[in-house]
Amino acid sequence: MSADALALAFRSFRLPTMAAIWEESVTRAEGENWGYRRLLQHLCESEAQDRRERRVSRLLKQSGLPDGKTLGNLEEAVLPLKIRRLLPTLLEGGFVERAENVLAFGLPGRGKTHFLAAVARELVLRHRYPVLFTPTFKLVQQLLTAKKELRLEEALKQLDRYRVVVLDDLGYVQQDRTEMEVLFTFLAERYERRSVMISSNLVFSKWDQIFKDPMTTMAAIDRLVHHAVILEFNGESVRAQKAREKVPEKETSQP
Repeated sequence: MSADALALAFRSFRLPTMAAIWEESVTRAEGENWGYRRLLQHLCESEAQDRRERRVSRLLKQSGLPDGKTLGNLEEAVLPLKIRRLLPTLLEGGFVERAENVLAFGLPGRGKTHFLAAVARELVLRHRYPVLFTPTFKLVQQLLTAKKELRLEEALKQLDRYRVVVLDDLGYVQQDRTEMEVLFTFLAERYERRSVMISSNLVFSKWDQIFKDPMTTMAAIDRLVHHAVILEFNGESVRAQKAREKVPEKETSQP
């Protein structure tokens, strides 16, 4: 088989990396006295590695994760001790396999969004889980539009492709009853099947502001906390700390 024909054969079997490197690999194999088994292993491992990298790149592009909120720039030292201790366990991804939820509560500026986004990004990088990060109000509006167009079931199936959905700022924008219903439907559909990660400024006792109806509120909370890790982000605002650090020392020392 000619060189061009072999390259075409690789591509026809959807092996683009093998098609790109096989000539170089054969030359190297001849120079280093590789056997056929080692050459084939090298080609297969190269193809597999490139596939993993392409998949991760595709998942990150589809995730909607904010670029600036990563594990690398997460200030772990300012996190509450309990959350710092839980971080390694969350990064292992076991809660995703068990379809458990992660619920982050705290006042604005405490680092909830950054923490959840950083963990979600690592779930993609380390475990290649499909993840979606979205502001809660945006998801609600998408579901509401789908319901009006009689394709809510289709929209929920599309969301089901994501092993984890991160809902940022639940309760930040108040929903009316129709919006509350599609949000509850979404949460009920994922119950014990898929994970959600939620950040909220509102404690559970104030969730009637979100779901309006007491029974619906209780049902939503019951489903979320049944299998959940609850994180409390207390302490001083991270943004306030950073703002104070930027003030020149001579200004802060003035009476």
